[in-house]
Amino acid sequence: MLISHFPGYVEALAPAKLNLFLEVVCRRDDGFHEIETVIVAISIFDTIRFSPTEEPEIELTSVSAMGRVAQARASGKTEALMGDVPSGTQNLVYQAVERLRRRAGERRGATIQLVKRIPSAAGMGGASSDAACAMLAANDAWGLGWTRGELSELAAELGSDVPFFLGTQAAICRGRGEKIEPISGPTSLPLVVVRPPEGLPTALVYKHCSPATRRVTAEPLVSAFRKGDLQQISQNLTNGLQPAATTLSPWISRLHDEFNRLDCLGHQMSGSGTSYFGICRHFRHARRMAARLRSAKLGYVAVANTISTPRLFPKTASDLQGEPHGYHRGSHQAHGRL
Repeated sequence: MLISHFPGYVEALAPAKLNLFLEVVCRRDDGFHEIETVIVAISIFDTIRFSPTEEPEIELTSVSAMGRVAQARASGKTEALMGDVPSGTQNLVYQAVERLRRRAGERRGATIQLVKRIPSAAGMGGASSDAACAMLAANDAWGLGWTRGELSELAAELGSDVPFFLGTQAAICRGRGEKIEPISGPTSLPLVVVRPPEGLPTALVYKHCSPATRRVTAEPLVSAFRKGDLQQISQNLTNGLQPAATTLSPWISRLHDEFNRLDCLGHQMSGSGTSYFGICRHFRHARRMAARLRSAKLGYVAVANTISTPRLFPKTASDLQGEPHGYHRGSHQAHGRL
């Protein structure tokens, strides 16, 4: 997570995520599901611009990046492709910053602009990433001096996967998703991502899912990921939520069939959907696949890559204008986004 400083404000970039592996282990007594998942951060970013103020109020505005607006208008389905982004106090960014402000005893407020490029209701973690990013920006701009561990404890109150976005680029997550074990892997796994013109509520997908009767472990995928073996990574992709999502949205089957016709190494749904991704051989291959998918008018399409260190983030929002690799929500279960 990179923070850049400007006169009067700080700017931070919030990456999307994909689930290379997700197994539903069991339903717990508290109503949540025990999961094991491998999450990677990818090069599709929202932007947070945080300006501290002397007034104690938090003001949040949200806008969509022009690149996404143009693509949505071209499809004729702007609202469907953009997804719904809660405003004001309903947005997880507001809740994260206000909770941090109160917990730290900070009297100042802030004006926050959220520039959206990550599709909503897509299983790409946009809301959780935005919340974590906003906490980091507030901690910096207000000079609170909180450690990552302290921020992680607060982040976990907002959603199980929010702590992941405080700086981890790839991890095995267990429990409800809150037990995070960072892992290393390839610096640039080439990907193509599609978000169809329909989302799915995470709570609904979990309601319809069934825990695995014959459990698959993440170890083969993790081993391949650490080696950077694209073939083995692709062969071990797993998402235990995909069967449930397939019964709830026709788009999952359609995207599965479309990707089957492409020369991807492997493909699957991310999180609880409805975004779908494929692993490609290289970036020229990814761009060709993206062009074919856009011509099929399947929704929002982006070329992206995994990111392994914060140095791979662009320095400022101006670096996003060209969007060469798709620079363009989730908290797990309890807050309806994974």
